[in-house]
Amino acid sequence: MNETERLIKAIIDGIQDRKGKQITIVDLNEIGNTICQYFIICQGNSPTQVEAIAESIEENARKNANSKPITVDGKRNAEWIAMDYANIIVHIFLPEAREYYDIEHLWEDAQLTQIEDLD
Repeated sequence: MNETERLIKAIIDGIQDRKGKQITIVDLNEIGNTICQYFIICQGNSPTQVEAIAESIEENARKNANSKPITVDGKRNAEWIAMDYANIIVHIFLPEAREYYDIEHLWEDAQLTQIEDLD
């Protein structure tokens, strides 16, 4: 498992640890002029859960992939938190914000991988 794969796994585990739902991995490697290699998109049901997911991702990525985000934006209102890990950007949304911004649709040429919800 390479460094990027290890970080993706740590991020997914962090999301699932806080019951994040509808996880999508957007592989941007085959698309030119993108700001990163992957988007990982998920959602939480409340601002508190969105923030808890972000904290869980940070902790898991630090422990299991020796990685810290370059920046984290959106914690103030926790409707959409973006975490920049250089080659991976994580988007944690409230359902309404996710539907409104519809990032998956913007990158529909990319390879999309859905991760099944843990219930």
